[in-house]
Amino acid sequence: MSELDNADYEAYEQDIKVLVDTLRKCFNADKARYSVVGHQNTLYIEIEGLDDLDPEEISDVAEPVLDELDMDFDEISLLPLKN
Repeated sequence: MSELDNADYEAYEQDIKVLVDTLRKCFNADKARYSVVGHQNTLYIEIEGLDDLDPEEISDVAEPVLDELDMDFDEISLLPLKN
């Protein structure tokens, strides 16, 4: 497996930022942030206001965005934003 060079890493980071911003807008949230747990290949996205929605509502909003995703994460978890 080849190592990521700096340009690849920047493109990867930009793709994640676009995804997070898109989901933030879909949920009409002012704030969102993300973290990647590399050894688990998991992306955690915290979005303001998710704690006010039930899981079905979250799925209905996020699923169309995540279905179009071309990123290689084993899991993407949406969580309420905590301070």
